[in-house]
Amino acid sequence: MPSVHHRYTTVDGHRLFYREAGPSDAPVIVLLHGFPTSSYMFRQLVPILADRYRVIAPDMLGFGLSDAPAADEFDYTFDALAKLTAGLLRDIGVDRYAIYVQDYGAPIGWRLALADPSAITAVVSQNGNAYDAGFVDEFWRTVWAYQDRPSPETEAPLRGFLGLEATRWQYVTGVADETLVDPESWHHDYALLSRPGNDEIQLALFRDYATNPPLYPKVHDYFRQSAVPLLAVWGRGDEIFGPAGAAAFADDLPDAEIHLVAGGHFLLESALDEVAALMVDFLERRLAR
Repeated sequence: MPSVHHRYTTVDGHRLFYREAGPSDAPVIVLLHGFPTSSYMFRQLVPILADRYRVIAPDMLGFGLSDAPAADEFDYTFDALAKLTAGLLRDIGVDRYAIYVQDYGAPIGWRLALADPSAITAVVSQNGNAYDAGFVDEFWRTVWAYQDRPSPETEAPLRGFLGLEATRWQYVTGVADETLVDPESWHHDYALLSRPGNDEIQLALFRDYATNPPLYPKVHDYFRQSAVPLLAVWGRGDEIFGPAGAAAFADDLPDAEIHLVAGGHFLLESALDEVAALMVDFLERRLAR
């Protein structure tokens, strides 16, 4: 099993944590995590990929083991997180890479692609939206309400998303056999969400999520113009980003490979082997080298 290194680098004065494994001269895959987790979500996938790829999995600022300056000391936006991620990749000498995007990792990955389309060799989207299709209304209506009218009343449901039971819900919803999901995963995330001041960081990003759908037309143009190889592997039971979000990639990338897999939002927890097999096959056939 390849060794996984746990490293830090400093970008614009912020210390960022990342996991790295694989040969230094191999094609690069960058794994971009979502809310409310970190590169911890890739702890089992990294060694599977690292026998043939250089794998980089960063923690975003405010998440995991990266710095988490207070929300009144840093402007938490998806633009800012993408800029820091680009800085981390420059710092470690990565200028051409495939991306795996999940949840928040998707809008960060789309910004990286729009800023430097030639850098992206392939895309794997695991429940990471790029279309208005796929937003499950029951979940997102509370987010939209908070964005439209920030107030204690609209904020309260989102604070509920930061609790232990809501974090567990993200992991087990859509999974037929909940015993496949390691409880340590949601307890790990909840412990980090519970750090003093982290609630305000997450609320800032909930507000800024409003900047992502307006970016989608540019993302669709990028897909059409680049014809980037894309694999969408989606937990069909996800009640945050539904299967329609996976199917929509074919609108702009007719050769997109789309697979709906039994599972939920954090598909790697219950279907690691299936996702990894699809990724390895896809990357071997279609990764632009």
